[in-house]
Amino acid sequence: MPVRRALLAEPVLEVAPRLLGMVLRSSTDEGTVAVRLTEVEAYDGPTDPGSHAYRGQTARNAVMFGPSGHLYVYFTYGMHFCMNISAGPDGQPSAVLLRAGEVIEGAELARARRGNMVGRSQAASLNGRGSGSSERTIADRDLARGPARLCVALGVDRESNGADLLDRGSPIQLLSGPGFDGIPSTGPRVGLREAADRPWRFWIPGDPTVSPYRPHIPKRRPTTP
Repeated sequence: MPVRRALLAEPVLEVAPRLLGMVLRSSTDEGTVAVRLTEVEAYDGPTDPGSHAYRGQTARNAVMFGPSGHLYVYFTYGMHFCMNISAGPDGQPSAVLLRAGEVIEGAELARARRGNMVGRSQAASLNGRGSGSSERTIADRDLARGPARLCVALGVDRESNGADLLDRGSPIQLLSGPGFDGIPSTGPRVGLREAADRPWRFWIPGDPTVSPYRPHIPKRRPTTP
């Protein structure tokens, strides 16, 4: 069942935990993959130094300033895509980062996509160091465990940016799914340099697809003798 836009147009700290247990379903020429969301993070725009919208609107973050229920996709670390769902009233930039989920449809397609990503990564690491095998079995729990893996499993990239997840004609849709009626676990968001202590990460306790917490580690400048 499609999600009502009004449900996502409320304050982001209310919207984020509601997304747990909902389903993101993506259909492409390759097939369909659906993921039950198990871990998310809230980003509250101009009040949140950890948010992309903290310093105002840019071409990159424009989706955050529009209506709720749209996909905000960005490229990070020069290698990965991450995706968010815009939330809150129109014009108040906030979004929920989708961090992890359980693949409930299209597991073999998700596994094939993840396998291609793993193969490219291992090939790059082996470059100049001899040959090696890039084949390994990806466990079900790891298919969409982490924001970059989630994008790969669903076939989401820059072309998905701005997609209306509540449009029944959209190739990627947010559905109500089984939901989650329990009390979510909360904690600090992953890898943030600013506002790192805010407990705005929400996850389904005990779910094996939830990603591990990693704090921000400052880069150390090399010392000279």
